[in-house]
Amino acid sequence: MGIQFWFSIGSTYTYLTVTRLPAIEKATGIEFEWYPFSIRAIMKEMNNIPFQKKPVKTRHMWRDIERRAQIYGMKPHVPAPYPLEQFDMANRVAVHAMDKDWLRDYVIVTYRKWFEDGEPAGSEPNLTTTLREIGQDPETVIAAANSPETEAAYQAMTDRARAKDIFGVPSFVVGDELFWGDDRLEDAIAWHRHGHLGQDR
Repeated sequence: MGIQFWFSIGSTYTYLTVTRLPAIEKATGIEFEWYPFSIRAIMKEMNNIPFQKKPVKTRHMWRDIERRAQIYGMKPHVPAPYPLEQFDMANRVAVHAMDKDWLRDYVIVTYRKWFEDGEPAGSEPNLTTTLREIGQDPETVIAAANSPETEAAYQAMTDRARAKDIFGVPSFVVGDELFWGDDRLEDAIAWHRHGHLGQDR
C-alpha cells in the first residue's frame, strides 16, 4: 500500500509537493496515489478563508514558499497569480485524468507554468499549452472536464476527502493517519515505513 496524496490545484504550497514528488518516489520506492478534489468547497464549509484580506499573512506565505523552494532547488516567481479564477476547471481536468497515465504530468506542468511562467492554472494559456505539452488534445479534454460525469466525479472525490477529515492541502494519508502540509511529507514517509515518527525518518 502506498501513500495517498490529496491535493487541489490552487493550493500554493502544493507547488512544492508536486514538483519534488516524482524524485521522492524514485528515491524511496514508495508509490503515491494522487487524488484531486475541491479543498475550496470544504474550506467554505468551515468558514476558513486563509489569505483573503490578510496581506501580512499573504506576504509571509509567498516568502515562506520562496525560502522552502530554495531548499529543493526550485525557482518560482512569487507572488504567483492568486487566487485562481478557474480553480474548478483546473481540478476537473485532474479528476478527468485520474484513470489515465497523464494525471501527474498535467498537474506538474500546470504548476510549473503557474509558478514559474506566471500563467494561472485552469485559465488560458496555461490550460491549452499544458495539455498540448503532455500530448493531449485540449478540445477533447476540456469538453470532458465540463461534462456532468466529471462534475459528479469531482463532487464524489470531495466527499471522499471530507469523509477522511481532510481540511487542507497538500495532505497525505497513511492508513488512518493524516499528515497536512508539504512540510509533513517526510513524516508521512516515516509513518509509512515504521508506523511511528522518530529520529529515523
